[in-house]
Amino acid sequence: MHIHILGICGTFMGGVALLARQLGYKVSGSDTNVYPPMSTQLAAEGITLADGYDPAVLDPAPDLVVIGNAMSRGNPMVEFVLDRNLQYISGPAFLAQYILRDRWVLGVAGTHGKTTTSSMLAWILEYAKLKPGFLIGGIPKNFGISARLGDAPFFVVEADEYDTAFFDKRSKFIHYQSRTLILNNLEFDHADIFDDLDAIKRQFHHLVRTVPQNGLIIAPSSDDNIQEVLAQGCWTPVEALSTPAGWSAQNLSADGGGFDVCFKGKRQGRVEWALMGQHNINNGLAAIAAARHAGVMVHHAIDALAEFKNVKRRMEKRGEINGIHIYDDFAHHPTAITMTLEGLRRQVGTERIIAILESRSNTMQMGVHNPTLAAAFALADEVVLFQPAGVDWSMKEIAAEIGKAAQVADTVERIVHLVTHRAQAGTHLLVMSNGAFGGIHQKLIDALEAK
Repeated sequence: MHIHILGICGTFMGGVALLARQLGYKVSGSDTNVYPPMSTQLAAEGITLADGYDPAVLDPAPDLVVIGNAMSRGNPMVEFVLDRNLQYISGPAFLAQYILRDRWVLGVAGTHGKTTTSSMLAWILEYAKLKPGFLIGGIPKNFGISARLGDAPFFVVEADEYDTAFFDKRSKFIHYQSRTLILNNLEFDHADIFDDLDAIKRQFHHLVRTVPQNGLIIAPSSDDNIQEVLAQGCWTPVEALSTPAGWSAQNLSADGGGFDVCFKGKRQGRVEWALMGQHNINNGLAAIAAARHAGVMVHHAIDALAEFKNVKRRMEKRGEINGIHIYDDFAHHPTAITMTLEGLRRQVGTERIIAILESRSNTMQMGVHNPTLAAAFALADEVVLFQPAGVDWSMKEIAAEIGKAAQVADTVERIVHLVTHRAQAGTHLLVMSNGAFGGIHQKLIDALEAK
C-alpha cells in the first residue's frame, strides 16, 4: 500500500510516517518545512519528501492520503484530494486503525510533561525487555528516534489534546483507546482552538470515557481540574499521585536528584538520577505506576529511571563555555517556565540564572498567558524576552512587571549581544522556546567562545 502524508515533517506526522514504513508500506509526504533533522530521519527510512503542496505529487493517486491537523481547506493538495474523491484519513485515525488495534495502549495526557513522561514509560518497558512500540512528540535520548513499531502488545503514545484534523475537531487522544492512561495535569492552553478551560475539560472527559473497566487511570489528587473531570463520571480504577494513599515521593535530596518512591505508605525503593525539578519527580512516579499496570515490578522501574537520559530539548545542556552553561528547554507556558526554573534553581543554588524566552506558541502570542507570565520568572536573576513580530502587544509590558531585571530584544543577535556581555563563570543561560529560536543556542556558544 502507498500512503502519502500531508504535513509529514511535524513531529507527530513524521512519527506516523516512520511507523507506516516499519509496517512495510510505501510512504511519501509533502510539507513546507522540509529540513533536518526530520527530513534526514525520514529520508534515511526510504520516505520520499516533496517540498510544498503541489497536487501533481498525488498523480498517480496513492492508496491513502493521511492529512495532518496543520492542513486546512484552501490548501491545494487538500482541495485536490476532495475534488478527486481520494481516500483520506487523519493522522490519529490512521494510528488507531493501522497501528494500535489489538495493542495495549499506554497513553500519556496532560498540559505539561507528556513527552518526558511518555519517554520515561517507554524506557522502563524497554529496560524490562518488553520492547514497546511508541510515538512521542520528541526524541528520547535512550532511543534516538521519536517512533517505533516495537513488539506486541505494549505501545506508548503521547496523547495530545490538540484537534485531529480540519474535518475532525475532536482531540487526538480520543482515537487511541488507552488501556493505561496517565493524566499528568490540566490547565488552559491551545487558545487557538479552545474557547475556555471547560472546553478542554470536556475533551478530557471524553478521553476518560474511552478507558475500559479493566484499565487504569493514574492522576494527581492535587490537580483540581483533573479531579473535576473525573467527578463527571469515571468507570475505571484510579491510582492517585502525590498522596500518601497512592504514589508519593519522600526524602528528596537537596538538589532534587534523588527521592524515595512510596506506594500506599510503603517505601518501594529510591530513584537517583540526573533530572531536576518536582515536575520530573511527578512524571517519574506516573511512569512507574503505569509500568506497574503493564506488569513491570516497581524495583525494575526504579532501576530503569536511574539510566533515563531525558528528551532532547527538555532541559538539554547544549554547552558549557568558560563556566557558562547553556540549556535548551521547550517551556512555552507560565507553569512550565516556573517548574523549569524551580528545578534549575534547586540544582544550581545561588548561582546566576539568565532566563531567555521566545513566546512562540499560538496561545502565548495571543496574549492569553500575559497575566501570569511575569510571575513565572520569579526565580531567575535576569530575564531577556524576545519580542515576536506580528503581535498586537508588547513584551515591554511583561518586562515592566518583572522589573529592572528584565530586558526586551527584537532580534536574536541583540539577545546574544546582551547575554554574552552579562554572563560570567557560574552563569546559567536557560533558553525557552518551542521552536528553533533562530539557532540562538549555537549563536550563544559561538559568541561566548569568541569572547
